[in-house]
Amino acid sequence: MRAHIITYGCQMNEYDTHLVASELASLGVQMVGSVEEADLVLVNTCAVRGKPVEKVKSLLGQLRKEKARRGILIGMMGCLAQLEEGQEIAKKFDVDILLGPGALTNIAEALKGHERFWDLAFHEEINERIVLPPPGALSAHVAIIRGCNHRCTYCVVPSTRGGVEVSRPPEIILKEVELLRDRGVVEVTLLGQNVNSYGRDNPDYPSFAELLRRVGEVGIPRVRFLTSHPVNFTEDIVKAIAETPAITRYIHLPVQSGSDRVLRRMAREYRRADYLKRIETIRKYLPDVVLSTDIIVGFPGETEADFEETLSLYDEVGFDHAFMFIYSARPGTPAYKHFEDLPREVKVERLKRLIEKQKEWSLKKNRAWVGREVEVLIRGRAKETGFAEGHDRGNHPVLVAADRVAGPGLYRVRVTEASPHLLFGEVVETLFRPEPLAAAG
Repeated sequence: MRAHIITYGCQMNEYDTHLVASELASLGVQMVGSVEEADLVLVNTCAVRGKPVEKVKSLLGQLRKEKARRGILIGMMGCLAQLEEGQEIAKKFDVDILLGPGALTNIAEALKGHERFWDLAFHEEINERIVLPPPGALSAHVAIIRGCNHRCTYCVVPSTRGGVEVSRPPEIILKEVELLRDRGVVEVTLLGQNVNSYGRDNPDYPSFAELLRRVGEVGIPRVRFLTSHPVNFTEDIVKAIAETPAITRYIHLPVQSGSDRVLRRMAREYRRADYLKRIETIRKYLPDVVLSTDIIVGFPGETEADFEETLSLYDEVGFDHAFMFIYSARPGTPAYKHFEDLPREVKVERLKRLIEKQKEWSLKKNRAWVGREVEVLIRGRAKETGFAEGHDRGNHPVLVAADRVAGPGLYRVRVTEASPHLLFGEVVETLFRPEPLAAAG
């Protein structure tokens, strides 16, 4: 059998895709690069906003035609699969295999029979699986916790990935990181819906701050983490980052809104002053930190005054980057059930204003790096541009002349120019290049 996986959504979905690919490889299934080559096509789905759901429906429509033409198997997994909305979509498009985010290790069982196989249960063994990237990969993801105990009124995550946080055993996490180090990986990103809550569900586990210290001692040069919740981003975590050289000085801390009234409607368990206090603590220990955030524009009931508070918060913090979204009503969430959506034109107009604000701050922040030297993980050549692309320890996208690098690796780069979204630089020296892979045979 030959299989192809198409992935939408966050880094956790990318990690889960590697997990399923690993499971398939252990069964002797050959992974291929296109739908046309595959006997089994798996779609790893996202349900956080409406747009990725529409993309999945469009793709499944195409796959259903391919199934009618030559009898391929269609699988749907991930967050959308866990929702009633997704199950209706699966029925409509004649999906053969449906696996929720906690049932991915059951792909082998799904392929045993010839009947439709749906599994939406959470299987504990998912936390025991170690996921390794392809040989030669320089960066990798490691899941440390699944689920989320918070109940934000706009969010489907508790319904899709579990409403109870479950931490992976620390010995499994550290073993996975050690194996990645031994394979030449130089950057690891620790993943979870709320990484700051790591260990709170088990008194025998270390705290997230202690886990950061332990992972930072393994020997991988760069360690990052996603995603954090402001309520749980405590001072001990900031100290662990400051005192552990391997942990990068990049923090993504979603604020969602600068208005206390909107934060209450969102059921975010902090207020503007609490968030600003977290930022103050971060900058106390990490003065050179790079900060990014998530902001939802046009949440139900958001007034012009509420939105102005978001703009003023942006100015008060001075974010380096932001991921900005128009509010997307998701079926099953409290906001969908109880709040009336704002007109789309209002949301679009506010998003445009916020984007302009973000561009101003990003350009100002990025220009401050001109003339400085940064460590850049080069991934490869940017398409048809003559540049090689990568990112530094602050997660800035960086472009350098492709003819100045021998290939993927770590390079010291002097920043020569900045735009709101990119840094441009000159290679000063090569810090690390992986050994070439041995030829097969």
